[in-house]
Amino acid sequence: MRRSALLVFASLLLATTLLASLGRASAAPFSGMILAHHAVYTLTLKSSNAQGVLAANGNMSYDITDGCTGWTTSQHLVINMTDRDGRDVTMVSDYATFETKDGTHLNFHTRQTTGTETTAALDGTAVLDRSGGRGYADFTTPDHRRVPLPPGTMLPNAHTEAILQAGHAGKHFLSLPLFDGTSPDGAQDTFVTIEGWRAGHTERWSALSGLPSGRVHVAFFDRNQASEEPDYEIGMRYFDNGVSDDLAMNFGDFVMDGKLAQFEVARTPRC
Repeated sequence: MRRSALLVFASLLLATTLLASLGRASAAPFSGMILAHHAVYTLTLKSSNAQGVLAANGNMSYDITDGCTGWTTSQHLVINMTDRDGRDVTMVSDYATFETKDGTHLNFHTRQTTGTETTAALDGTAVLDRSGGRGYADFTTPDHRRVPLPPGTMLPNAHTEAILQAGHAGKHFLSLPLFDGTSPDGAQDTFVTIEGWRAGHTERWSALSGLPSGRVHVAFFDRNQASEEPDYEIGMRYFDNGVSDDLAMNFGDFVMDGKLAQFEVARTPRC
């Protein structure tokens, strides 16, 4: 796989947008509010190339909680795969963060195992001088070291708000450095394509009924390489409160579909 599965749901934090095609006059003002919620996704194999897998399935749970001064997120991903040699492999990843609402501080924790082997482990903090500014990431696992973060870097939820603002401004493309705590190399470049959008209609989940939704595609690139090929790509349907569905997660040699199977709105705290 071109990219670690640790980015699968971290990428989903790059939430949503409203396009100009909805009409500036009819679009609600941008509030920057992301809905705190619990979601579970069912994963199935969409496609695979010759070097990919014969079969794959899995599930993914995601929680985002309003902590008053910041957002707490947690993701648990399980993918069961059968490779071309008929071997069964289970890949599990856990990702958790706390990001301040001003977009300047991130605590992160990532773990990934393949079978019984731990294949990735990252812990630490990231600090920016301002949201969209420069700063550094201090890693405590796998070793103690500091990695500089370039000017323009966004943390996950701040990146979400940038996408929302771009959509309300009628933009269809956005390119920003992102640090989400899933890469030991620091920030990655992201290129976001904002595709078609449609007005809201009745949905299975009442909290999503009537909300506009549309397609967003995000490609991730290693800043230290000149390759035009992204490390990882994800497409999804987004609602304008940051909830996602209809995922297409491209790992390079295979693509997984993700469907929203469970959804609950989280309680609003007394801050």
